[in-house]
Amino acid sequence: MSSSEEVAIDQRKRKRMISNRESARRSRMKKQQRLDDLMNQVAHLKNENSQILMQINLITQQFLLLDGDNTVLRTQVMELTERLRSLNSVLLFVEEFSGLAMDIPEIPDPLLKPWQLPCPAQPIMASANMFQF
Repeated sequence: MSSSEEVAIDQRKRKRMISNRESARRSRMKKQQRLDDLMNQVAHLKNENSQILMQINLITQQFLLLDGDNTVLRTQVMELTERLRSLNSVLLFVEEFSGLAMDIPEIPDPLLKPWQLPCPAQPIMASANMFQF
């Protein structure tokens, strides 16, 4: 092998080595860019998760307040329904013994038909302190 052939082989090796180094550098840059993108995505998703958790906590608090209000209202409906039943039984007793015909309304089942008021002509006013004896 002549020295000019050796020089040509060395130049091809050097050129291939430089090309390989450049390719490896581009590959490392792509990996770094991908890592940076993923880190940004992680930060964005963590921020989004934090906001969603805050919304969940707020909605949970609102739900618990409404659930407590509903419990109070259900209790009041049951108490008022029971009072109305008692009053109706007194009216039936008075009607039976007095002989006077009285208009005694039916009491709907508040759990089956919660929108139907027992006496639609007379609004029912209830408050939490009315149950204190």
